[in-house]
Amino acid sequence: MGAVYFYHLTRQPLEYTLPVLLDKARQAGWKIAVRGTDPARMDWLDEKLWLGAEVGFLPHGREGGPYDAAQPILLTTGPEAANHPACVMAVDGAQVDPEEVTALERVCILFDGNDDLAVQHARGQWKALTGAGCSAQYWSEESGRWEKKAEA
Repeated sequence: MGAVYFYHLTRQPLEYTLPVLLDKARQAGWKIAVRGTDPARMDWLDEKLWLGAEVGFLPHGREGGPYDAAQPILLTTGPEAANHPACVMAVDGAQVDPEEVTALERVCILFDGNDDLAVQHARGQWKALTGAGCSAQYWSEESGRWEKKAEA
């Protein structure tokens, strides 16, 4: 049974935090789907990942390509990912349901702590997922380093 980890971004933006988490998931041997809600935003994120990050190059692709199933990291806007991920990283309020939390190794929900709507949406996701019996952790970078603030 998997777990859902909530990452409250307050100091570093998504384009800095996501590569670090992707690298950790790859080190665990997992294929990952990064799930967003807006194709244009996923194109932007794709460009940021191609430019590289502190963790180095992360092999990935955008959904709709001929090699989606082979991608170690697949950026998508849909609920299904052709690469059959062990981990889903949901960004920009992408929907996550309890069944996939329990079916996957890990689900990560990254949300912008400077956006009140994003915070409210994440709180609703926490309530819905923990209410459905999902194991959950809440992580904050408010102090300058990542700290676990809650667990259910």
